[in-house]
Amino acid sequence: MTDVLLSCALVWAVFLALHLALNGRWWPWLAVSLLPPLAFAAVPLALLAAAAVTGGWAEAALAAGCLLAGWTQNGVNLRALGRRSEAAEGLRLVSWNTQHWSQGGDPERFYAFLRSLAADVYVLQEYLNGFEGGEVWDIDDEERIRAAFPGHHLAVDNNSVTLSRFPPAGPPVPVGACSLRVDLRVGDGILSTYNVHIPVQLTVMNPLRPAFLRDMRRRAAAREREYAALVDDLRGNPHPVLVTGDFNTSAAIGDIRRMPRSLRDAIGACRSVLPASWNARARLRLWRIDWAFTGGGARVGSYRFRPAEGLSDHLVQELTVTTPHV
Repeated sequence: MTDVLLSCALVWAVFLALHLALNGRWWPWLAVSLLPPLAFAAVPLALLAAAAVTGGWAEAALAAGCLLAGWTQNGVNLRALGRRSEAAEGLRLVSWNTQHWSQGGDPERFYAFLRSLAADVYVLQEYLNGFEGGEVWDIDDEERIRAAFPGHHLAVDNNSVTLSRFPPAGPPVPVGACSLRVDLRVGDGILSTYNVHIPVQLTVMNPLRPAFLRDMRRRAAAREREYAALVDDLRGNPHPVLVTGDFNTSAAIGDIRRMPRSLRDAIGACRSVLPASWNARARLRLWRIDWAFTGGGARVGSYRFRPAEGLSDHLVQELTVTTPHV
């Protein structure tokens, strides 16, 4: 039994070493990094428990080392244990991947849900229609959006929608091919909002077909371009920033390391120990692929994921945000 446990611990240690070395650096590892982040805590904890039963000190030491080395990959939010109450001050913002807008559903219900969120700023992704297989097409629902949200300013580009009670400080700025920057006049200053949608890693198909690897390599290159464009724009932006949306990137995917270290992950304001945003339609949600970051003096007071009432496979991100100017 001890030999089997030691072998399992060694296998996991080798896998973890490869993951830390190749993750975010070698594009084929994108498929491996789709592993639920919680596995990076669950597997070494299970090995530790087994070692405690068998008295295997070497196995326990190896499992503990793996737990510590892979801690940043597991998505566990220990900061939630120290939070007592949510701050309500600041502007209310929601960020949500709508899963192809209201396609295939009741538009009235879709817009009623959006209005029920009662946000000052809406940052919405997938303003398009499409179907399984990758083909998508643009839509034009601007007249209906304006009618549903009087008093809001509308910006549409790169299949993204940003709605705001605050006036824009200039025209919307496309970032890459999939994201949108909108500068808002908030108080006496400007808050730059980034509506982010990073392409998904792969298409569901037979992984043994050559087309699978070609498609994944193409998507990895597209992700690289989108992250590079986003980071480049952020580094040249002198304003407070809020960067949020569907990154299609979990804590176990190395691409998230591309975000500038000057940004603060909003998860520190969340009260969930195991935050997850996908799949909203499943009972067990294992991936957080929707993120929010602030920088330049902008701060998040409260942050949570709320149900999408069956309208999307993504949960809704709800935040309160303050800036140095309000």
